[in-house]
Amino acid sequence: MTTAVVTGLGITAPNGLGTEDYWKATLAGESGLGPVTRFDASPYPSRVAGEVADYIAEDHIPSRLMPQTDHMTRLALTAADWALADGGIDTAELPQYGIGVVTAASGGAVEFGQRELQNLWSKGKEYVSAYQSFAWFYAVNTGQISIRHKLRGPSGVLLTEQAGGIDSLGHARRHIRKGFPAVISGGVDAAICPWGWVPQIASGLMSTVDDPARAYLPFSAEAAGYVPGEGGAILLVEEAESARARGAATVYGQIAGYAATLDPAPGSGRPPGLRKAAENALADAGVDAADIDVVFADAAGVPDLDRAEAQALTGLFGAHGVPVTAPKTMTGRLLAGGAALDVATALLALRDGVIPPTVNVGAAAADHRLDLVTEPREAALRTALVLARGHLGFNAALVVRRWAA
Repeated sequence: MTTAVVTGLGITAPNGLGTEDYWKATLAGESGLGPVTRFDASPYPSRVAGEVADYIAEDHIPSRLMPQTDHMTRLALTAADWALADGGIDTAELPQYGIGVVTAASGGAVEFGQRELQNLWSKGKEYVSAYQSFAWFYAVNTGQISIRHKLRGPSGVLLTEQAGGIDSLGHARRHIRKGFPAVISGGVDAAICPWGWVPQIASGLMSTVDDPARAYLPFSAEAAGYVPGEGGAILLVEEAESARARGAATVYGQIAGYAATLDPAPGSGRPPGLRKAAENALADAGVDAADIDVVFADAAGVPDLDRAEAQALTGLFGAHGVPVTAPKTMTGRLLAGGAALDVATALLALRDGVIPPTVNVGAAAADHRLDLVTEPREAALRTALVLARGHLGFNAALVVRRWAA
């Protein structure tokens, strides 16, 4: 069977632009959470976010693309550029239809859509950009990446919110197994604007704590909701033999197992589907629970959801049975970009033999019975499990393995 490996990473995160800057900040426990600056959040109950600071779009995006993109798509294009450069791949050297693009989305480029709707209602239809016809669309990142790099392979977009970053990589592996040599995959999101903010507030899951250091505390006894963020990661996924043949300089790891489930309908009496997703991903990878060296948790930061995830983990690994970490405490939950960033972080952890910390949480609540990593921990890491859940019951799990060809 063909093997899917990751040969390039492109990261745009609230605590670091570029893979090595992000990784250095993450190991140092540097948080990117702070008061919202992208709009006036003072009238809203939630006012903390993980914003990608110091990103100057004009330094990365051609001027012709600026009018037809917003912050989300510019970050995605930049991350894709970096992933391709990191992988050292020349798209012109592969077959014309050889490289696909599969990304994750939550609601599309809502910042662009909000601006054009404001123009429509305040100024009139003559002031609405023609680019509104596609720039808001949830598939815009996939489309713009494909066009920019002249990629004509299989394309797609997964709309499973926070789980989407894993689902997109599972879909990418499917294309690799069908014989395509490479797929650009992952997720980048940005919804820090009123139109993206209000629906999240309506979910009742967002933190209303104003102190950035106390607003997002997954698995803590003080957990009171999540903090949104923007950014994510784009990964270059290749067939292992194809990567070897072209002389890929780096292989971060193998996508060894993937699975997704849906939670049952409320009131059904059946358990949530996260544990089943994890079990199926382990089975797909051909490993047992004892083979997992670290879990990158979904870490909702909502007491009931944290409890459900802790129960899934202790049911699968036993109490305190495996190190668990949530470095997203430094970025916030990045919607469709979150799980992709977690996968990239897991691959970096496997590369360097260190588990990044869950910051601001002194210890997991006693009843969760988790070995929560709150300081960087050196460890012999070979295999990691990454978990994610999206609103409305999406669950996804990915097993990544250190590559030793």
